Amino acid sequence: MKEIISFMFETFLTLKMLLVLFLCILTILTIVVPAMLVLLRLKYCIYKAKANPKKLKVAFFHPYCNALGGGEKVLWVAIQTLQKRYPTAEISVFTGDVEATPSEILQRVASNLNVKVDPKVKIVYLHKRSGLEAARYPILTLLGQALGSICLAFEALGQLNPDIFIDTTGFSFTLLVFKVIAGCKTASYVHYPTITTDMIEKVSSRRSMYNNRSYIAKSPFLTYGKLVYYRMFAAAYSFAGQFCDLTMVNSTFTMEHLTVLWNKPMHLIYPPCDVSHLVKLPKDEAKKANIRILSLSQFRPEKDHPLQLQALYELRELIPDQLFANVTLVMCGGCRNEDDKKLVKDLVDLSKHLSLENNVEFKVNISYQDLLKELEYAQIGIHTMIDEHFGISVVEQLAAGLMTVAHRSGGPLLDIIETSEGSRLGFLAVTPLEYAHTLKTILEMEEVAIMGIRERARASVDRFSTKKFEAEILRAVEPLFQY
Repeated sequence: MKEIISFMFETFLTLKMLLVLFLCILTILTIVVPAMLVLLRLKYCIYKAKANPKKLKVAFFHPYCNALGGGEKVLWVAIQTLQKRYPTAEISVFTGDVEATPSEILQRVASNLNVKVDPKVKIVYLHKRSGLEAARYPILTLLGQALGSICLAFEALGQLNPDIFIDTTGFSFTLLVFKVIAGCKTASYVHYPTITTDMIEKVSSRRSMYNNRSYIAKSPFLTYGKLVYYRMFAAAYSFAGQFCDLTMVNSTFTMEHLTVLWNKPMHLIYPPCDVSHLVKLPKDEAKKANIRILSLSQFRPEKDHPLQLQALYELRELIPDQLFANVTLVMCGGCRNEDDKKLVKDLVDLSKHLSLENNVEFKVNISYQDLLKELEYAQIGIHTMIDEHFGISVVEQLAAGLMTVAHRSGGPLLDIIETSEGSRLGFLAVTPLEYAHTLKTILEMEEVAIMGIRERARASVDRFSTKKFEAEILRAVEPLFQY
């Protein structure tokens, strides 16, 4: 009897403790957290009122503004455009590129991206950018980076509370901080959704990819766990998107996937592409003895540079040795950090492993003037990223008159490259062997056919011009600037 009474008493104490714990959590969520948010918002609103309220402050969140890729091209052209339209506005950039001075950053932007920005733009340095590095989170990478972006947003807010906050990197959880706590108007230019239904489907089908490791794909238990994690993260990502006053997307691919998650009106604004001078680059009509295949994309895992080397390896088996000896794959792109540099080293090693070292050149962080020379000398362009959100480099290759082969997915498929006969602008492929056969087809094409494709491709790229981007972004952001 005593044992029964003791058991009941212990059960009562356990239930009581659980009830107390539940009430504590409920109190924190319903009273403490809202109270803290109200106090924080009051604090930052007071700071904003004291800091020259008559001056309109616009801040861009772009921790890697010195990386000089397609995303950075959007950032700096947008800033250049807003400086012209709203000359009295104070425009700032939140960045983690602490190793470079503002003048050095603007100089690289001018020389590598061909964008000249008024030097009065302010560079606000952030010192906790390492929280965004994927290598820091061997597991739960998306969650880790999301939390890292929130911490970085608080660091940014501690230095500047703008009137308008614009995220141009895809770290959408920063919108929550600047909207709820800082009381800013918020906008986002989304290059690629952080998570998509396609990503969830690929995990569900247990396909091994760069974002789904093979040991997870092989395990039903780990696959189920990752699916739960992905679905919970997708719900949180969708919640964060509701704090965006203005959503801009760069492609049909991004818009279709983000609409499913955010369910909000969106502006489709193609990224600014340098086409006006590229379409004027001279192209020899006679086939050259030296055949240069140009790859133009930042050195990141998702760009799938190994596929290009595998395609070149397959091409060697399809064409005569004498012809292959004249083929050179030129890999041009930027490196952001040590992970990117390691990727380049791995690609160099892979080219040697495949005995392609005499047919491959690596040009890292190439200047814009040198890039123009490569675009002029190359005959073929290649791009291999799966589900590329848009593909600025693909447009630039078309504009420069290159016979371009891109992955049959994402922006190249939906927005850029038409492949129907009579209207062909370029080529699409998926596997290394398909890329190789396509390259072989191009090498064997008659010059008349090449000229027809080149002329149509160059005529098609005006829809992606910088002028078009400037007009569209001004039209989209105008409501934010109406105070």
